[in-house]
Amino acid sequence: MQVTRRSFTVLGAAAFLAGCGGGAGPVGRLTPAADPDLQPQPNPAYDAWVASFRSRAQSRGIRADVLDTAFRSAGYLPGVVTRDRNQTEFKRSLEDYLAIVASEEKVATGRSQFARTRGLLGQIEARYGVPSHVVAAVWGMESNYGARRGDIPVISATSTLAFDGRRGDFFESQLMAALRILQRGDVSAQGLVGSWAGAMGHTQFIPTTYQAHAVDFAGDGRRDIWSDDPTDGLASAAAYLSDSGWRRGMPWGLEARLPSGFNAGLAGRGRRRPVSEWSTLGVRSAGGGALPDHGPAALLLPQGASGPAFLAFRNFDVILRYNNSENYGIGVGYLSDRIAGAGPLRSDFPPDRYGLTIDDRRRLQQRLTANGFDTGGTDGVIGPKSQEAIRAYQSSLGVPATGEPSRALLDRLG
Repeated sequence: MQVTRRSFTVLGAAAFLAGCGGGAGPVGRLTPAADPDLQPQPNPAYDAWVASFRSRAQSRGIRADVLDTAFRSAGYLPGVVTRDRNQTEFKRSLEDYLAIVASEEKVATGRSQFARTRGLLGQIEARYGVPSHVVAAVWGMESNYGARRGDIPVISATSTLAFDGRRGDFFESQLMAALRILQRGDVSAQGLVGSWAGAMGHTQFIPTTYQAHAVDFAGDGRRDIWSDDPTDGLASAAAYLSDSGWRRGMPWGLEARLPSGFNAGLAGRGRRRPVSEWSTLGVRSAGGGALPDHGPAALLLPQGASGPAFLAFRNFDVILRYNNSENYGIGVGYLSDRIAGAGPLRSDFPPDRYGLTIDDRRRLQQRLTANGFDTGGTDGVIGPKSQEAIRAYQSSLGVPATGEPSRALLDRLG
């Protein structure tokens, strides 16, 4: 994952996905205490950098007492640098992506959380115009409905990465914004925590995004996105989408059905057409009937013409301001629809490059685990744990341990 506007508006979804797939285990808050590399380590060069930074911060309006408090328990975190240097750019298929971020379990949790916060979400929708179920979906995508907010000190994380220098200017700007958050009194130095890269709270804002878009919806004088109460976090997400151009009363998009022989070359975010033209070309709603007209739409075919198709309206582009990935935008839209009561996608995904469907991959995981080769879960996503289990099983058979699934492997497991 490269550091771009996409990945650094908010980081929760990216951090969540980094450990998922093929049974990543329970998802919970980050626990730096369990990792000594996420505890402050002596580093004279870092200390010298902080001393130099203090003068720059004071010249930009940060008080000396705020700096004293912020850095009193802060320090160099080698584990943050390791994570920043070892990011792997990868692209999951939409099928795998949705199996992780919008599983039936996550849909059920989302519906439960939506019911619990329905009144609050309704008030937020009334003020900002962003549908309640869309805000709930962002919440689910970014922090698993508040369960994965992170607890790495933001001052330590951002100062470590600013000192490291690979993206020093960017992280120094995040550190400055974090200090302004402390100076304003929105949160204590101890409470200013987040991911390894400084993304914070229920909706995983980085400090500069927080500065620009966070709101005090609870009316207590603080924009508190960190506490167990999600009020300000959810309202801030809605405010951000509203500020980014969300069109009130309009959907993100919908699942579509294509006619036989459809020209897949017409798909793509840059090829918007009026809904009337898509209708003339034979595109229909996946649920049947005519297409609703919410303005020009782009046709998305994330896994080709043989997989699910989507028509994306302008609000889809607004979701991408949160994270500029088509899979993310579809993930938020699909999860929001499911939270609102819709069923699963009506179209099937094509088999993967091994000729296996997601049900085949789930059976493979189930059979491996039953035979003592634990895949860590049965989500149908062949991630690191599933690959490790496959290699172990292959080794037990005396065949090359490739870690790759296959029909023959599934059949052999019986």
